[in-house]
Amino acid sequence: MLNLPNFLTILRIVAIPVFLIFLTDGRIGAALVVFVLAGITDSLDGAIARLTNSRTTLGAYMDPLADKMLILSAFVVLASMDVVPRWLAVVVVSRDVIILVGYLLLFLLTQQLMQIRPSAISKAATFLHLATLSVVLLSLWRSDMVAVGTRSTLFGITGIVTAISGFHYIYRGLRWYQQKSGPAAIARLQ
Repeated sequence: MLNLPNFLTILRIVAIPVFLIFLTDGRIGAALVVFVLAGITDSLDGAIARLTNSRTTLGAYMDPLADKMLILSAFVVLASMDVVPRWLAVVVVSRDVIILVGYLLLFLLTQQLMQIRPSAISKAATFLHLATLSVVLLSLWRSDMVAVGTRSTLFGITGIVTAISGFHYIYRGLRWYQQKSGPAAIARLQ
């Protein structure tokens, strides 16, 4: 069902190629504006869905997908531009690939869908991803606005929190699998 929150999520998905075009064309100010507006739609769609009790199954899948598409594409492009350390892009992308592959593997093993709810550490990682990308874009647009040390510190913190979040998802997945399949399930994995 297309309601206002889902429409905002679709706008965020449509904004991704626009953001990437501006970024790769060197129109950093425009890319920053699109990125910030996409972040605002992320906050708005969730708030509107909760306040108006208009949550949908479509929105439950599209919203995190839109977030991942924006964050992952931004990290990959900025790393290819040598603005974000490649190791950080690898950590961010690897975490999400591991979560996706793990989710699919758990489904294949159990024929049940695991309900994935973001944990506090996962929300912190997403916040740091958005903050890191915003600071990088801001520093590209106006180099005098962000100290180099600030970026380096933010890169380190973001990488650590992202890795912890990934390990936390692995732990939660293995616990869920053990609960669904019993103690013998872990032995089958070995």
